Amino acid sequence: MDLTAMAFYKVMCLAAGLMLLTQESESQLDVCGQAALNTRIVGGQVAPDGSWPWQVSLQTSGSHFCGGSLINSQWVLTAAHCFKTTDQSGLSVNLGRQTLQGSNPNAVSQTVTQIIIHPNYNSKTNDNDICLLRLESPVTFTSYISPVCLAASNSTFYSGVNSWVSGWGNTGEGVSLPFPQNLMEVEVPVVGNRQCNCDNGVGTITDNMICAGLSAGGKDSCQGDSGGPMVSKQSGRWIQAGVVSFGEGCARPNFPGVYARVSQYQTWINSQISSNQPGFMTFTSTGTNSDLSVTCKGLPPVPTTTPTTTTTTTTPTTTTSKPVFCGQAPKNSGILGGTSMATAGSWPWMASLQKNGSHVCGGTLVALDSVLSNADCFSSSPVASEWTVVLGRLKLNGSNPFEVTLNVTNITLSNTTGTNIAILRLSAQPTLTDYIQPICLDNGRTFAEGLACWAAGWSPGRGGAEEVMQQFNTSVVNCGNSSSSESICTDVFALQQGDSGGPLMCKQSGSWFQAVVLTAPSSSARRRRSSVMTFTRLSTFDAFLTKTLGTLLSPASNTTTTTSSPVSQSSGGRPAHSFIFVFFHLLSLAFCLQLFL
Repeated sequence: MDLTAMAFYKVMCLAAGLMLLTQESESQLDVCGQAALNTRIVGGQVAPDGSWPWQVSLQTSGSHFCGGSLINSQWVLTAAHCFKTTDQSGLSVNLGRQTLQGSNPNAVSQTVTQIIIHPNYNSKTNDNDICLLRLESPVTFTSYISPVCLAASNSTFYSGVNSWVSGWGNTGEGVSLPFPQNLMEVEVPVVGNRQCNCDNGVGTITDNMICAGLSAGGKDSCQGDSGGPMVSKQSGRWIQAGVVSFGEGCARPNFPGVYARVSQYQTWINSQISSNQPGFMTFTSTGTNSDLSVTCKGLPPVPTTTPTTTTTTTTPTTTTSKPVFCGQAPKNSGILGGTSMATAGSWPWMASLQKNGSHVCGGTLVALDSVLSNADCFSSSPVASEWTVVLGRLKLNGSNPFEVTLNVTNITLSNTTGTNIAILRLSAQPTLTDYIQPICLDNGRTFAEGLACWAAGWSPGRGGAEEVMQQFNTSVVNCGNSSSSESICTDVFALQQGDSGGPLMCKQSGSWFQAVVLTAPSSSARRRRSSVMTFTRLSTFDAFLTKTLGTLLSPASNTTTTTSSPVSQSSGGRPAHSFIFVFFHLLSLAFCLQLFL
């Protein structure tokens, strides 16, 4: 081997070594939730140094006003109510602190470059009381400074789950921490949302909240603890379940503290933090959920399909879960009977897009956190905070025991000539059930002439007094002179304004595919009484859908042949290729050692 070649191989070997040392950093799952110095507030005790290494103190002019938690090297999670403005001047984040006064040899102070308050935070109801702070520069992790894991969207926290709250808040109503103002900790059990609603007043506790406290009182978070973490331990990791939000006084009997439920915000947090994302882990409660038996005046009954028990198993340290496939409708078995009235679960991807509580357009769940609709629905109001999405709904009026209502955090419109579509990003991922499932999207499939397809939707005056969802059977037909790769035509069916944004859907190989986003016909089109309806195919928007949604969900029938992995319900864990990555580089380094010897 000549000297030039030898030099080249040595350079390549050094590069391989550096690549091995620079491990992938797709999330904080490798380091989050580990408190090396933790061997095991109101009514609590002084926390030993380093017990809660993610705990931060938010300060202005050197004075503590709120807590927070470090969730990666450059981001802090806290409460929205801590900030009346997004002006970060004079704001500092103190990490690694034990006391607010005196010496703190392990402490680091950082300035803040960005304050992101949740767009749907409501200061009157305390809903969505959550906020992100971006630090000026990344911090170095130590035994006294490290990130906490966050509860993934499919986590469950049953009544009685042990949790810990830490902070420098008051030790009682109007009682400040004595010098030197040590970090305090307190252990409190989770209180189910039904019980918490009964305690605080039905309607005050939303799905975006989680409660904790003793019915006898005496232990609680208090003023000054706001924004700090409520954590629970599972499989050796500390997982943040809540952000200190509000309460009736402090540690009063039958008034548990209320926290923002972190698991509701996985999608929103990841949408704000594009790289080195926080480590989300699924917290799984075992046994019986006693909160389901709680009743009080005004509290709605528990839906009959709510599971009451789970199997006790050893929980893994990552959040891998059963893959999610699109186009599955378990309750759809008898749908082809010809009736115009849909039944519960017939079309589990159907969404009602609502403004000010009134149905405006239809839509479909097409990803774990996204709904597809027609851009025309937002011509007068593209402001996300004005919209909500209802999933699992059958009737516009009357009882819908399986439905879930979610806020919209972002609306993205396609920008093409002619028809356009919209993607609505949801504030959280709904739990998938027989009544809530995503539909597959047409990405260039063939819909042959004569193929039976269906449309569904809600419009005023249809479906009786309860305005039950209507369904329409139709067939793919030849478009005639207007045929093109961008069009699909069907027999005429009774499409109305409220159906706009809904799907034209066809079943192929056991899965349902959406071929079209419906557009209500214009008055001139209705007057023409055409025998054919022409729509723009969804595949026309492939580039927009891929850019906005990322990898599309796969149908179950494609699991053995598709080259793209199905999307799982919650993210987390290292990709499998990490092991191949390490093995390859170990071989390379072995070869390199021979060159240098």
